[in-house]
Amino acid sequence: MCLAIPGKLIEISENAEGVRMGKANFGGIVKQVCLEYTPEVNVGDYVLVHVGFALSKVDEDVAARTYALLAEMKQLDELNDGETELEVPLSALGAKPGGP
Repeated sequence: MCLAIPGKLIEISENAEGVRMGKANFGGIVKQVCLEYTPEVNVGDYVLVHVGFALSKVDEDVAARTYALLAEMKQLDELNDGETELEVPLSALGAKPGGP
């Protein structure tokens, strides 16, 4: 089964080919994502990401509930695939310890 994960956009830029890209924080792990399918998003927005592509914008409550459930199932470690650019504390997402 494939899973899309919400991430908070912390940076938006264009790559050398003119593709709109961003850096998104996924529960403390920051990765680069393609924003071509979500032209309406801005820094600070949450996006639902699957295989490196932002598919839609989601609200902060949905993101917080998703992270709480992933933490409860002990699945947050699977976000780190060895390509992590930067680790940011979970508190940077605005999530409260122990739940949304």
